[in-house]
Amino acid sequence: MPQMNPEGLMTFLPMIGIVVLFILMMVIPQRKRKKQFQAMMDSLQPGKMIKTIGGIYAKIVAVKDDLITVELPPDKVRMVFAKGAVATVEDSDLPENEMVDKK
Repeated sequence: MPQMNPEGLMTFLPMIGIVVLFILMMVIPQRKRKKQFQAMMDSLQPGKMIKTIGGIYAKIVAVKDDLITVELPPDKVRMVFAKGAVATVEDSDLPENEMVDKK
């Protein structure tokens, strides 16, 4: 049975360290993004303004399970989206009638 000498282990130690560091650099930010996304999903409630992944700005009027109903200004058109379609929750202090460009 061959014995492993310490020099062989010392040769692979830096490579093992680099692989471990690389894995940690990928896993930790992914967990952070997932936690932020989950917090955003939990904060969805009626009255908040959102932007969907398709670029639609709307106001939430109802939340049910993993579906949200939104209202689009100025015609008050209602649409239903999956919660996963929400890109951001907008922190706008503008009333919804000021969001629409005046022609």
